[in-house]
Amino acid sequence: MAITKGSNTASIGFEQQIWAAADILRGNMDAAEYKHVVLGLIFLKYISDKFDERYLELEADDDDVEDKDAYAEVNVFFVPPSARWSIISEAAHKEEIGTVIDDAMRAIEKENKRLKDILPKNYARDELDKRRLGNVVDLFTNIQMIEHGTDKDILGRTYEYCLAKFAEQEGKRAGEFYTPSCVVRTLVEVLKPFKGRVYDPCCGSGGMFVQSTDFVKNHSGNIGNLSVYGQDANPTTRKMALMNLAIRGIEADLGGYNADTFHNDLHPTLKADFILANPPFNLSDWNDGSLNDDQRWRYGLPPSGNANFAWLQHMIYHLAPNGKIGMVLANGSLSSQSGGEGDIRRKIVEDDLVEGIIAMPTQLFYTTQIPVSLWFISRNKKQKGKTLFIDARKMGTMVNRRLREMTTEDIAKIAATFQAFDDGTLEDVKGFCAAVTTEEIAKQDFILTPGRYVGIEEQEDDGEPFEEKMARLTGELSEMFKRSHELEDEIRKRLGAIGYDI
Repeated sequence: MAITKGSNTASIGFEQQIWAAADILRGNMDAAEYKHVVLGLIFLKYISDKFDERYLELEADDDDVEDKDAYAEVNVFFVPPSARWSIISEAAHKEEIGTVIDDAMRAIEKENKRLKDILPKNYARDELDKRRLGNVVDLFTNIQMIEHGTDKDILGRTYEYCLAKFAEQEGKRAGEFYTPSCVVRTLVEVLKPFKGRVYDPCCGSGGMFVQSTDFVKNHSGNIGNLSVYGQDANPTTRKMALMNLAIRGIEADLGGYNADTFHNDLHPTLKADFILANPPFNLSDWNDGSLNDDQRWRYGLPPSGNANFAWLQHMIYHLAPNGKIGMVLANGSLSSQSGGEGDIRRKIVEDDLVEGIIAMPTQLFYTTQIPVSLWFISRNKKQKGKTLFIDARKMGTMVNRRLREMTTEDIAKIAATFQAFDDGTLEDVKGFCAAVTTEEIAKQDFILTPGRYVGIEEQEDDGEPFEEKMARLTGELSEMFKRSHELEDEIRKRLGAIGYDI
């Protein structure tokens, strides 16, 4: 099968075939339900193919093909005989196919402690159409995943592709597990997480970790130099993250279970080098009063009606001495004065932590139309006493009627702007970017809306003399006024005809 390469989000035939499989299986099933069915099968086929690949290597070398350590040493999961794909494919059109898959998942978990209680095991349930399930198994059988050796991340990309498509299907509910890839890549390209501890306190399906390791690999680094930490409150989302990371060969510490980050911080002593996060926007009722005296609120107690500054302060608390944060926040956090948020924001700015703010374009998310900004926080800024503001609201390209995507060129431009700022070589560009002193921010009451600082884009001179332009524009305005009066008269007549005078 041909694979066409393009941008990081470009479709490839393989991904589209897998998505077609999802549609075959869907039937009347809710998107949130069949997501786990399809992603679980992708994972099962992936580890089966990787096992088969290693099995053949061992066989060729006359080594013991059933030696579990021989698989573990190359980061391949051991698949016991009863769980191998040949067994599953043989049962594809038998009534017990669902039970065969469930048993395979259990057997794999038993042999691989990393996967304990992670894999879905509900394929035998009555609601799942076994004929369609068999058809999907056939499709997977006919696609040899390891044959696409030119791109080792083919399954990882497929998993991410399907996550994006499921997010599109689920709409608002998708916010729990999916952040658009282009938003994550913007955070990663600015932060440049080459080595150290990477943390996401609300990690969803693990996209921040995946993009961080992709960044390292794309820059000829070693992903072994990154240590990954995170947690998520949703148990099924956490399992999706662990599968996503396992496909990528990423070992992560997501704690031993799902947990609310505010009330049960699973990494209380962690000091991270890079923190990347897209916390729930404007989360309410996050504090029942039991967290009022928490040591994380160094800059002030966040209002219980909005967790934006609770998330921000939680991350600052977990930041290493030279650490950096890149996070997504609703735009209200840039200017809100309610509930003490203005004072918290002022203290964070005065502590010289805010390295940069990006106002993002609308329609980037499947889940919300709320305008968002990216915050970059640094414990040890290169440009002391200055903050970079970028207005990226005009960036991006519409990929369909509802969704916009930041292009590779857009992201590169933003990353280069941050680099120039760090290097002290940045020149302000009207309407796009400005390096601003803390004193100037103070004059704006510590409001961090980029538009206040970057100004309005300079318009090119169209060559039309001023007097002529004004004569033309006032003539056009006069014509519009005349037309508006005619319309007003027409409306009055229509209303009067049915007995309504105004």
